[in-house]
Order: sequence, then C-alpha cells, then structure tokens
Amino acid sequence: MIRRRLAFILLAMGFACAAQAAPVRVTIKDGALEGARRDGMVTFLGIPYAAPPVGALRWMPPAAPAKWSKSRAAKAFGPSCAQITTLGPFAGPANANEDCLYLNVFAPEGARTGLPVLFWIHGGGHVDGRSDDYDPVKLVRAGLVVVTINYRLGLFGYLAHPALDGEGHLFGNYGSLDQQQALRWVKDNIASFGGDPGNVTVAGQSAGGSAASVQILSPLAKGLFHRAIFQSGGTNSTMTPLAFAQARGMKFAAAADCAKGDAAAVAACLRALPAQKILELSGTASANGPFINGLMIDGRIVPGKPIDLYRSGNYNRVPIMSGMVADEGNFNIGIAEYFSGPPRKPVTAEGFKTYAAKTYGGNAGPGGSPPAYPKGTVEAVLAHYPLKNYPTPQRAQNALMTDPLLCRARHVGRILAQRVPVYGYRFDEITAPSYFAAMPGYEPRAYHTADLQFLFAGYHGGPEGIPHPLNKAQQKLSDEMVSAWANFARSGNPNGSGDHPWPRFTGEDRTSLYLSQNIPASTALTDADFVARHQCGFWETILVY
Repeated sequence: MIRRRLAFILLAMGFACAAQAAPVRVTIKDGALEGARRDGMVTFLGIPYAAPPVGALRWMPPAAPAKWSKSRAAKAFGPSCAQITTLGPFAGPANANEDCLYLNVFAPEGARTGLPVLFWIHGGGHVDGRSDDYDPVKLVRAGLVVVTINYRLGLFGYLAHPALDGEGHLFGNYGSLDQQQALRWVKDNIASFGGDPGNVTVAGQSAGGSAASVQILSPLAKGLFHRAIFQSGGTNSTMTPLAFAQARGMKFAAAADCAKGDAAAVAACLRALPAQKILELSGTASANGPFINGLMIDGRIVPGKPIDLYRSGNYNRVPIMSGMVADEGNFNIGIAEYFSGPPRKPVTAEGFKTYAAKTYGGNAGPGGSPPAYPKGTVEAVLAHYPLKNYPTPQRAQNALMTDPLLCRARHVGRILAQRVPVYGYRFDEITAPSYFAAMPGYEPRAYHTADLQFLFAGYHGGPEGIPHPLNKAQQKLSDEMVSAWANFARSGNPNGSGDHPWPRFTGEDRTSLYLSQNIPASTALTDADFVARHQCGFWETILVY
C-alpha cells in the first residue's frame, strides 16, 4: 500500500512538472511566440510591435515589424529605449538603444477569452523609463491581461524641425505615435492571449499619464481604447507650441552641426548622427539639456491646445480615473538632493526662495515654454507660502510644488466631468516606502511614484532604486487599489457597481468627492477640503491654462 501510494505521488509530481515545463505558445499575425509561466500567469516578453526606428526610420512614424516564420522566444524583455537622464534612482540604465519598440503581455494562466486589457505606459518625463520595472502580477491575478511597452524617449521621441516636419508624414510626437502603434497591435492580437480588444484601458503614471491623455486628445487614437487612467499626470492643459518646439529643434541641429544645406540635407544629416551624439546633446544623468521638448501641439497627433479641446468636448470620450499623490513635489526634491553631493544637501530657506523665483519669474512658463507668469507672481507666491508656516523648508517647497499640480488636475477634472464619467482620488499614504537612499533631513511622505509599488509588485524605480516590502497595512491598501483598478478596467467604475466607497466626481463645488487612499482606511474627501489643503483659490488666479 505504501509503495502504491508513493508511486501515485511520484506520478502526480511528474504530471505537475510536465505541466509546468510544457511550453506556452500563441500565434499572432506576425508569427508564433513561445512564452513562460510565472506566479500563476503566462508571460510573453520582448514582442516587436514596430520595425526598429533606425537609419531612414529615425524620426518617422513607426512602421510594421517584420514577420517571422519560426517560433520566436518571448522570454526576455526587449532593450529599453535610449536615455541618459535617470531622475535619480527612478530609471535607467543609461543606454543608446534605438531598436527598442517592444512590448510585453501578461495574462492569467489558463485564461478564458474576453478579459479586460490594461495597457500600461511607463513614466519618466518622456525622457527615461522602461517597461521592465513594472511587475503586474497582482493586476493579472485580479483578472486583467496587462500590456507594458517601451516607446521612443527624449530627442528620439519628441523632436520638431522644419526639415523633418515638412516631409509629409506625422511628426513631432513620435513617442505618442509609438503608443498608438502598440494600441493597434493590441487591437489586432490581444485576443490570442485571452484579452478583449473591445475593452482596453490605456493607463500610465506621470509622463505615462500625460501620454495616456494624448490618446484622449488625439483623433488618431479613436476607437483604440475604451477607458483611461491618469496617475499623477494626464490632466495636461499646457503643451509646448509647435513654433517653440521647432526653434529648439533648429538649435539642436545647429549644435549637432546639421544646420547646413537644404531641408533634405539637414534631415539626412540628423538621421546619420550617431545615437550617442544625440544623447550627449540630450542632457546628463541629473538634468535635461536645452533642446528637450516633451509633448507638443503638432496639429495632427495633438490637434490643438489641450484645454481648448477639453472645453469644446473635442476629444475621445471615455470613462476616466484620475488622481495625484499628496506630496508630489517631494520626488523632485529628492532627485535634487540625490545629485547634490557629496555630501548631499537638503532644501534650505534660500533654496526654497530660489525655486520660487526660477519657477514663477523670468521669461518661461510651464514646461519652459511661453506664456510667462506676470510680473509680481514670485512675490505673491512667497507671500502665500511663508516659510514660518512650515516645520522645514522642504515641507514649504513640497507644498509650493504640489499644490499647483493638484489644482490644475482639479480644474481639468471638472471640465471632463461635464461630459464623461470621472473618478478622482488622492493617494495620502505618507509611510509608503521610498526607493531613494537615506538622505539627511529628507522626508518622502506620499511622494510622486509612491503609489506605483501598491499596484506593481516590488516596484522600486530603476536598477539603482532600493526595494522595500509593504507591511500588512500597506498590503491591505494595495489589495484595495488593485481591486479598484481592475474593476475600472472591467466596467468603467472602480467600485464595480454603485457609488461606494469611491464616489463619482461631479465637478460641482458642493457635491464633488474624491477618494482619499490611505491607511487604515480609504475615505471620501470633499472638494472643499481639497481646495483648502492645496490653496486652489489662490492658484486659480495664477495658473496659466
């Protein structure tokens, strides 16, 4: 009996091992793929969704990838896109890869068909970041098919120059075009992985949220997605005007010694530049160079000023979930201190005043482009944020950096809520682990990117970030957030159904509510409380929309 029972156990173990070892294969329009199993999900990594944008395809709309005849291994991430500015430990590593237009698909093992799809766009100021750093295992366990992508960054992804722009193709926001190409790939192929091409949520954080909002604004993305999530970004109301972007592009061409000859000669010179030369002109690890634009109003991909498109209702109308963290500014403060040493230097009273003068004085407005703030703005800002009201200069600077961002998001959210369902939130968990190294006097609190680790298991920025596990209370909040994100992707409502615990944002002063995501419990936050906390009455007189 014992031998028979042992033989049965060994036989069962053999079947289990064979099942685990069995290859995971799918066939898409371009060819067959062989993936892998991990943690109850199947993964297909490094799938090309466009041809390498190199040589003659540099600064061109993405082209279709080449098909393959043999089964293609999809077990390793594709190369991350060229980048040099790493935002402290957020991103990297710095590299010169132009062949980087790859995506990844994560699906529940044994998934049925028709699952909602979450299409994730990484952040990084449109200059850095990569898909590798986002492990969606909890979202997949919640019943989603998750797609993560790489897209062109920095000068490779966002460049305007008359010699390129006059070639007759879509131009300027090449990174946005990459995202649209990847969305078309999802429409054509995601059913092979169990996903529903008729239920796609485009989502992102920071620059990824802004990238998602471009798809809301772009007529070229119509019908490619059905809901949108903006995390700490996406409520763009300002973008670089085309003329300003082209002026920067011409300065870049001159710095690269590509300003001579007719338009064809200039374009050919730019496309012949070594990738490393373009990176050298892009900036350093700690800062962008003078030629970086980010998103621009090109006239076709982004057809007009975002605030005008929102006000007119001339955008892709889908349910939207949008929110910020309570201490957005502490991330940039951390980056500045990270690069300030050795020894590293915390924010000082003088540094706070310098930040205010640099941001709200001079000739540059949001994003380094016109319009400028009017004379007297610096004095008004400093009077409204006196240092004596804060325990430390960092707390004061964090408030000054955070409040206009959240008030701008509120302003745009109220406009959007007039035409589409909007669910607003603020992430308030101030003990969230920080992946920055310990720095003197630095308080992370609910810093920009703090919420990512609650959705993506083990998130810790890029390779230089320090991972920290979530404690039991944080895991509970993580479970609640994952459930809400999955519900929204499934139904357009983070509650699944009804209006509790997450109320719909109406845009009305006296009735609008947000969800305050916090420990020990998330609660409704009134618009009045939000306005008071972030001084929105003051910022409505200052901000340029």
